[in-house]
Formats: sequence, C-alpha cells, structure tokens
Amino acid sequence: MESKEPRAAAAWPVVLALVTVYICWSTTYLAIKIGVKDLPPGLFGGIRVTTAGICLLSILRLAGGRILPEPGTWRGLFVVGTLLFVGGNGLITLAERTVDSGLAAILVATVPLWMALMESMTPGGERLRWIGWLGQFLGVGGVCLLFSSRIGSGHGNLSGIWLVMASAFCWSLGSFLQRRLSHGRSPYGQAGWHMVLGGVTMTLIGLLLGETIDQENLTRNAIAAFFYLLIVGSLLGFVAYVWLLRHVGTTIAGTYAYVNPILAVALGVAWDGEKIGTAMVAGLGVILAGVDRKSTRLNSS
Repeated sequence: MESKEPRAAAAWPVVLALVTVYICWSTTYLAIKIGVKDLPPGLFGGIRVTTAGICLLSILRLAGGRILPEPGTWRGLFVVGTLLFVGGNGLITLAERTVDSGLAAILVATVPLWMALMESMTPGGERLRWIGWLGQFLGVGGVCLLFSSRIGSGHGNLSGIWLVMASAFCWSLGSFLQRRLSHGRSPYGQAGWHMVLGGVTMTLIGLLLGETIDQENLTRNAIAAFFYLLIVGSLLGFVAYVWLLRHVGTTIAGTYAYVNPILAVALGVAWDGEKIGTAMVAGLGVILAGVDRKSTRLNSS
C-alpha cells in the first residue's frame, strides 16, 4: 500500500491522537518495571515486540495493504528494527530491573537532543544554531545532575543508568537512520517489520543468554504488564504516533518528549512508591529546557 500525501487533519483527531500517545507511552515505563520483576527481560521484550509486529502486519493485510517489503529494503528494516527494539526497548527493559521507572523516563527524554546532535554532524543535515547548542549543554547538565544525585541512592545504580542512556542513544540512532535507509512505501508496514525483526532478534539474544520462562514467572502482574505493553504501548501508542507524524509533523508529535517524563514520574510515585527529590525535579526541568531550546534550532544547510 503506497503512502499518500498527508492531509490536514481536524482538531479533534489530533487532540485524541496526542492524548493517546501521552497516556500510552508515559505508562509503559511503569509497566516494564512491573514485568521485569518476574519475567526475564530478553524474552519479555522480544516475544511482546514480535507479537505486536505480527498483529500490526495482520491488521494491515486485512485492510488490503501490502505487507511484504519491497526488494532491497530488508537490510534497512533489520538495522533500524535492531536499533529501536533490541537497543532501545531491550536495554531499557534490562535497565528497569535496577532503575526507577520515573528516572528512566527522564533520561529517555534526551532522545531529541541526541537526534539533533546526529543531524548537526551529518552532511546535509539540520545545523544547530547557538540556541540549539545551548539546549545540548542544558540537556547534558540535566543528565549529570541526575547521575550525581541518584547513584547509590537506591533508585538507580550506575550500570542501570548507563543502560538507559545507551537505550536512548540506540532509539535516537534508529530513528535517525529510519529517515535515510530504504524501507518501502508503507509506514505501517515498515513499523510492523521493524518490530518483527527486532523482536525476533531480542528473543534469540534472550535464549542465547539462557533465559527461560517457568510457571512461577507467569504471575498475574507479569501477564498483565505483557498484554498492557503489547496493546497499549506497541499498538495503540505507536499507531497514534505514526498517524501524527503523517498529519501534523514532528514538531507537534514530538511534544511527547515534554509530557511523558512528567506523567511517568507522577505515576511511579503514586503506583509504585518511587521517591522524588529536589535534584530529580531539577534534572527533569533542565533536560526539558534543553529539549525546548533544541526545538528552535532549525537551520538547514
């Protein structure tokens, strides 16, 4: 199914899609933390992402769309799928065994900063103006503030925090390459194959590392977290985000970077009793200020 030129959307579908992305993606951090308390991270993430990809491709096929990738696109699909779902999703799933969901959400808010830096270093990419570089330094300052205040506090150890940062970098690189590698015409078909290829790879890694799922792992909370992430995070949230990208562009769709960490922190405190202190609030504010400065950077070469 070939993509068509995006049409201007009415206000209410845009608001509905935005609210869907805000709620779905801000709640996934806590759901991941609940799931990895009982399930091994590789199999928990890999099976879920693979299943979501199969569901999306099946829905696309039933709607009459093309699901087989065009010739020559497999390598791009595999590279991006691996970066997004093994590096991005897989590393944060592993990290949340030792890192609070709210802290993970704040660190993932650095994704727009990583993407801006990648653009500025690429020939033909968008160049950062001085205010954009100010945003980069603010974002790094916020991360350093969180590092200094949270390590050894019981809310995130050093290795877990580095895993979250690596996850944010992989997601940024995967998103960056998605615009530059050949993937075919259908954005929903691309998304489905990214999930299938990335999910299968993550599952294989989990099996090679000796992960297994026993009866004792299948607790009520773990099963609920699995299906919540499958339906709400991987299907509803992602489809709403792709729709926003095609109808209102990255500026409006990307506002999730401001909203999600705030909601995720509040949810972690309310549901799981996570602690929040002055340094955490300050770090969140500095990172979001950096993202805001980044959004004014545009100066194409």
